[in-house]
Order: sequence, then C-alpha cells, then structure tokens
Amino acid sequence: MEPGAGPARPYPAWSAAEVAEWVARLGFPQYEECFRANGITGRRLVLVNCSSLPAMGLTDFGHMQTISRHVRELLGIEEPVFSRSIALPYRDNMGLFLEQKSRSGEKADALTFSQFVQEAGLEPYSTGPPLQQAQTGLEADAVPLSQGTQRQD
Repeated sequence: MEPGAGPARPYPAWSAAEVAEWVARLGFPQYEECFRANGITGRRLVLVNCSSLPAMGLTDFGHMQTISRHVRELLGIEEPVFSRSIALPYRDNMGLFLEQKSRSGEKADALTFSQFVQEAGLEPYSTGPPLQQAQTGLEADAVPLSQGTQRQD
C-alpha cells in the first residue's frame, strides 16, 4: 500500500483506528494516538483542519497544514479561500455535504448529495471526477442543470 493510501474500504466507513493508521502512513506516526483518542472516524474527517488540530494536541503548524491538505484531497473538497473573512469561510458543496454526513443517525445516513443540495438551496454542480466519487464511496447523485438552462459566464 502506498504512503497516504487508506484501508481498502471507503473512508466514511473507517474506524478511528483506521484513520489513525492512515495518518501514520502519511508520515506522522507521532499523531496516531491523538486521532485514535479523539475518536476521529472516517465520517468525522471533514471536521479535521488547521483550526481543529491544535485542540487534538498537534502543535507543529507545518504538520497541521500537510495533514489538512491530505484530508481535503481524500475527501475531494476544495481548499478554503483565505482572503475571505474568517467569520464567513468559503465551503464548497461537497465539504458542506460531508459535514452533514459526519453526524451519526438515520437522517445523516439516508441523506444524499442531491437531497442536500436541494434542501440547502445550493447551486448544483458535478461532485468531481469518477475516481474521487469511487474513492469516497458516497452516492454522487448531483442534480444536473436543467436541460433548458444555459450557463452564462
């Protein structure tokens, strides 16, 4: 298995131990226990970023940046735009969706991407290349733009 590659099953099904092992394979075995002790499962990975890592015990900012980048790559979400106010951070549709899916319960389990986009009143878009969709193991059922609508730039 190549460095940074996770368990064979989709990341939302990863246990805290599997996430901790993934972090170790990224080159950060010193943080394996932090992830395990904080119960960061595959579903909760969307909550991991440079703001949340210090509360978990990580102190090296370079390590936090690298881990956050790998999490974003794994989840297929965009890097936040840092020129925006921190009070209103940019979040792409997939990042917002995964945040909802990070919760437990029947409602979160049953939520689909298209349902989320519709209920949240967001602009529909493709969730990403098929590789990313297969990697997440999530139902990528983005609502297509209506046939009669033409996009104007």
